[in-house]
Parts: sequence; C-alpha cells; structure tokens
Amino acid sequence: MDTIYALSTGPSVSGVAVIRVSGPDARSVASLLRFDLPPPRRAAVRVLRDPDTGEHVDDALVLFFPGPRSFTGEDIIELQVHGSRAIVRALLHALAALPGYRPADAGEFTRRSFLNGKMDLLDVEALGDVLQAETRAQARLAASSRHWLRERIAYWRESLIELRGLTEALIDFSDEDDVLRHFDSNLQQSVLELRDSLYKAGTPAPAAEIIRDGFRVALLGAPNAGKSSLLNALARRDVAITSEIAGTTRDVLEVHLDLDGHAVILIDTAGLRETEDRLEREGIARTRRAASSADLRVWLEPVDGSGTDPGMQIDIDLVVFTKLDLIDSLTKRPIGLAVSAQSGEGLDTLFAALGEKAKMASWIRDGDSMLVHERQRLALLDAAIAVEMAAGYGAEALELRAEALRHASLALDRLIGRIEPDQVLDVVFRRFCIGK
Repeated sequence: MDTIYALSTGPSVSGVAVIRVSGPDARSVASLLRFDLPPPRRAAVRVLRDPDTGEHVDDALVLFFPGPRSFTGEDIIELQVHGSRAIVRALLHALAALPGYRPADAGEFTRRSFLNGKMDLLDVEALGDVLQAETRAQARLAASSRHWLRERIAYWRESLIELRGLTEALIDFSDEDDVLRHFDSNLQQSVLELRDSLYKAGTPAPAAEIIRDGFRVALLGAPNAGKSSLLNALARRDVAITSEIAGTTRDVLEVHLDLDGHAVILIDTAGLRETEDRLEREGIARTRRAASSADLRVWLEPVDGSGTDPGMQIDIDLVVFTKLDLIDSLTKRPIGLAVSAQSGEGLDTLFAALGEKAKMASWIRDGDSMLVHERQRLALLDAAIAVEMAAGYGAEALELRAEALRHASLALDRLIGRIEPDQVLDVVFRRFCIGK
C-alpha cells in the first residue's frame, strides 16, 4: 500500500500549516528531512533540512503516532510548520520524491481509518457533517445523531440476536421441552416491538431536517413592497437589484444566514400581482413554489399602504411592515413588526424574531428521530420491512422467519459492524443448555 501525504490545513498563508503523512513507510520522512523521530505521541521541535543540500528549511513541531494506535491505524507523522507557501511547497516537493509516496486523495485518511477498523460508517458520516457544519446547531446535531443512532443500534442488534437465537433453537431443537416453552406470544410481541422501533427511528423528524438544510424564510409581497431592499439589509450586502420599477425581481434569490447558531435561508421573490408579462408570470410561479416549500412565509406590507393584497391565496405566517422611514409623513405607526431597510430601524427585532422562529422549528423532542442521512433511513427501512415480514411467519414457517430476521441483521450491518453467526449460537447455548 502506498504512503500518502497531504496538507491538512488550508492552502492560504497562516501561522501554522500541518502536513500529514500516513502509511507503511511514513517513518522515512525522518531520514528524508534529516531529523530524529520523536518518541510516540510526544511533540518535539525538530529542524527540517532540504534532502538534497542539507539547508535549513524550517523549525517544526513533529508528532509520531505509530500504528495501529493512530487515526488511520497506520504509522502517522505530522509536521507542524510555519504556514509559508514557500515552506509548504518545498516540503511537499520533497515528499513527492520518496518511493511509494503519493498525494492523498480527498478523504483518503478517513477512508483508511474506516478500512482499518478505527471508525465505522456512523463515525465517518458524523465527521463529515462536523466538517461541513456552518452553524452550532448543525455541529451539535452531527455529534448527537451519531450517539443517538449508536445507542439504538446496540438495542436493535441485541434484540435481533435474541430473536434469531430463539428461532434457530425452535428449528433445530424443537423436541426440547425447555425450548418449546419459550415459543409463546411474548416472542411475537418482541418482534412487533422491534418493528415499530425501527419504523419510528427511520422516519426523520422535520426539526432535524431543518437543522441540516436550513430554516427557509420566503419574503413575499406585492411589487415594490421592499422585499429586495430588506434582503440586502438583512444580508448586509447587495444581493438583489432594487428599483422603483415594479416587477424588477424575476427570479428567486437565496441568502444564507447564521442566526443565533441556526441556519436560516432568506428567499427573495417576485412581487405578486396579475400581469401579462411572460417573464414576470414565470417569476410569480416560482414565487408560489418557493412559498409552498418555505418553513416561514413573511408578508411585507409597506407602511404607506402601497402594497395591496393580490388575492393569490398564499398562507402567511408573519406580517412585517416595511419602509418605516416614511413614518414621519404618516399619522399612525403600524402595530407589529416594522422595519426600515434604509435606516436599519427594526432590523435587530426582526433578526431576533426570525432566530426565535428557527429555534422553535429546530427543537428536537424526546422520541424524535435524529437521522440526517438518506443512507441511514433506507437501511433502517429495509430492516423494519424485514422484521415486519418475520412477524408474519408463524410456527409452521420458522425457516422463513429466521431468514427475514437475518436480512434485518444485514440491513443493520450497513450502518455499523456485522452480527456474526457465533453470537447467535451463543444465545442458543447459554439460554437453553443444549447438549447436556
């Protein structure tokens, strides 16, 4: 197997850059760069020298993790060097000259960790989710989902081993009275309880999906209601074109925000009105689709009353009055949320309101599923269907029940580990004193 290397930190200039090497010949780095390998798992400062000239390249903090007690299960050497592009480039160039060395592919360190049994698929997926998390809520969900699913898999595996063991005993040792006494309604009840548990866990909670994908907020209103101006003000940058000309917005624009640790997606939409303009009609059709898929529909109403209801029958969750800077020319301030995209008045209150809505929508209650991956959902659904099939077989079809339960075990194997046949046999021998 090749020894792989890569820059594990970002490619831009930084205070520290980490170069990671993993594989059977990782220790060759020490002789290449002319330094003494430090004791395992103890950081030490070493002078790195050019392999050809012996010139000083950098003073580095070096760590050595011998396999299998390492992240990948292989020998790993980490070089923590100054984040100069010249230094990093020189070291990577030197590593490329070593026989059997090659640059790591994307995710290859984690892949080797999985193949060497240091991580299972739940760990791999959780790590990927943490790396991609843009908010605190997403990072927490990544860790919580793994622990939540691992606990339930342990229960499901134990239940399946028990049920398979009992079923195998009934098939092979049905002449034993102590075995027959265990074949009663309790066994069928256990199968049904396991089925229900799998189905429930395999149905993702809307809150988990909102945390992962973001809380979608559609800004709706008549033309010139201030949707694009408000979007720019909330995003603190010019995202949408604003104009006094009605119908300027023809497409759906999205802006991603982090509100109090929650991902919120603001959606600017075309103004709702009756029109003969073909492009504007398409924009309005897209607005309706965006509204139907949004988690929160916000209707923007100018304080001067210029935004009329187009009568397009869209359910509204929140009304926000816009153009508050015009209030001086009005005799009455509107009751409710009111903002000015020009002066910024009311924006903090609107931020807080949207953040609270996102927080409530992201609340995962006790008993809710915390699945975040379609692969996991499909595996649990497969297991649930197999257990449901097992529940349909009675004493006259024990072989079919055993096969269905085995298929359920294989479905769980796709999540973590494998259920070995010896584990099933252990249940049979331990519980029923076979062979005495």
